[in-house]
Amino acid sequence: MQTNMGKADRTIRILIAIAISVLYYAGMISGTTAIVLGIIAAVLVLTSLVGFCPAYYPFRISTRRKKGI
Repeated sequence: MQTNMGKADRTIRILIAIAISVLYYAGMISGTTAIVLGIIAAVLVLTSLVGFCPAYYPFRISTRRKKGI
């Protein structure tokens, strides 16, 4: 499994997950919405830590910089 996410992509995903967490702990989201967004936040963090996004793979998308540029 080769990484296909660049630094900016990973940072944005982490920031979105943090925003979802803040919304939950501030009581702005609850119930089913909180569960769905919590799962999305967990996936965003996991893919950021691993550096691989399975949704990018079939389309051969990569946000990593090319070497030598």
